[in-house]
Amino acid sequence: MASGFPSRDLRGGFGFGAGSAVHMQYQQRSDGGSVIGAAGLLKRSLTEMERQQQMQHAMYVRSVKQKTHFTPPSPISHLSSVYLSAASTSTTSSILSSVSSASASAPFVEQGNPNSTTWSFQETIADAEIESEKKSSMTNRLLELERQLLDDEEDEVSISGSAVTSNEWNETMEKLMSPPPPPQPMAPVANLHPLSPSPTTSSSSSSGSSSSCTPSSATPSRQMLLDTATAITEGNQEIAAANLAVLKRAANPRGDPDQRLTAMMVAALVSRMNPMPPGSSLPVADVCSAEHQTASHLLYEASPCFQLGFMAANLSILDATKDSPKIHVLDFDIGQGDQLASLIHAISERYVQRSPTRLPPCVKITAVSPLQANETTNLRVVGDRLAKLAERLGVGLRFSIVNSRIQDLNHTTLPCEPGEALVVNFAFFLSRIADESVSTANPRDELLRRVKSLSPRIVTMVEQEMNSNTAPLATRFAEACAHFGALLESLDATATRESTERARVEACLARKAANSIAREGADRIERCEVYGKWRARMGMAGFTPVPLCSTVTEAVKLRLSSIRNNPGFTLKEEAGWLGCGWVGRVLTVASAWR
Repeated sequence: MASGFPSRDLRGGFGFGAGSAVHMQYQQRSDGGSVIGAAGLLKRSLTEMERQQQMQHAMYVRSVKQKTHFTPPSPISHLSSVYLSAASTSTTSSILSSVSSASASAPFVEQGNPNSTTWSFQETIADAEIESEKKSSMTNRLLELERQLLDDEEDEVSISGSAVTSNEWNETMEKLMSPPPPPQPMAPVANLHPLSPSPTTSSSSSSGSSSSCTPSSATPSRQMLLDTATAITEGNQEIAAANLAVLKRAANPRGDPDQRLTAMMVAALVSRMNPMPPGSSLPVADVCSAEHQTASHLLYEASPCFQLGFMAANLSILDATKDSPKIHVLDFDIGQGDQLASLIHAISERYVQRSPTRLPPCVKITAVSPLQANETTNLRVVGDRLAKLAERLGVGLRFSIVNSRIQDLNHTTLPCEPGEALVVNFAFFLSRIADESVSTANPRDELLRRVKSLSPRIVTMVEQEMNSNTAPLATRFAEACAHFGALLESLDATATRESTERARVEACLARKAANSIAREGADRIERCEVYGKWRARMGMAGFTPVPLCSTVTEAVKLRLSSIRNNPGFTLKEEAGWLGCGWVGRVLTVASAWR
């Protein structure tokens, strides 16, 4: 008994093919032994098959047709070629199925007439060849029919049994034609998510732009740096080494601020993982050398945050000594003498130019060097330069140097005289003095107590706002990343990246960062504190904060507004202190005490 072969539909279901047509007509026209010859049956089946095939295709196309025409023709052409290929394959399979079905049915149709069976089979083969020749013309007709149906603007016809509706078609096409969603960010892993390599072209060394006003505090490289510091703290040396290998490829000391920070912090972490022998003098020499002092001077000149801190301190000194005929300044880190040179200019401006009838006060400057007792050559050069400046401006100046240990400082060792207004200036100095976490002698508090015993008119202090003294390594490292990262970004607004001075400044910052992160105990010289801790320490030494007067704050604000290319520099004024920073991150704090 012949059975119909289902032909595949593009929708994934099954339709009625040629074989099923043969079976239906055989069942309908067989009654009481009267049968239809296989040849005639096959002729009618093939003709009916072609009609059904065309109707089936038209019904399918109309069931999935979209109301809106696509502008790009490529999806329609692609679907057309796929459909026609499937239709041609289905037609060919149906013809062969019909031939097999008919030949298998013939012995049961007319068992007593073999000639009829032979003739029917030959005719079937002939019809199959004719059908094959008609295939190309059928394809053309199907293409034409498809174009007409796709251009038809009538409502969609709902076909029973169709697996694709208009809404489903639209959703499917939108998914296919829309771009894939971006991947979700993942935590950097050394062996799975390598960071982008650092650029090697000169474009990475261009000067800063307005885009540098936004601090890059959440970059992948910075997060991996923090993860590496945590791994070192926890003793996971393998993870730390793998992360450092990735970070080295992302670092570029001449790239953008984030790449420069990565290079700086990678060097500090490598130094942390490979500590020097205890007692080695190299860590101390790095941050106490003449080159480091010169580079620090260049940093103070390049960054408005440091300049404004010096300015606030000088204005506080002028305000506290405005009626004093004698001014004695004890400076514990004179550096290149720039802050004191500005102070001499301000004194000349006040007395010589504004009040020519009044004699300028006698100014005495004592350079105290408790850290470098044998380094007096540079101090003498600075003193000679300040003396010449004061003489040119009409200000009387006496300059002296005191090399003495902290515990030996008193009225005798410091040439303090009655009737003079004593001023003590701590500019980026106290953070380099060891405290109770390093030595039981606690030189930091000892120095403050001895200064308090001198009864100064005012004590000025300027320090970097960074918690890097007693904090654990991971916290200390995070603070360093935030502080030096903001500082590097701010330098883009005031200094070109390619300059030699910029390279020396960043080398100075790298030495500071390496000493703060990689060293411990007496080898760690850089021990910055936040203002809150300084306030507590100054309070224990007997000092009280002196509010900065409006003259000081307004002058600093006016100076900041006069600096070009300063969209990211900010001032933060609180009771007793003035902070200068970059995009909300306070980098330096100036304060006054009595």
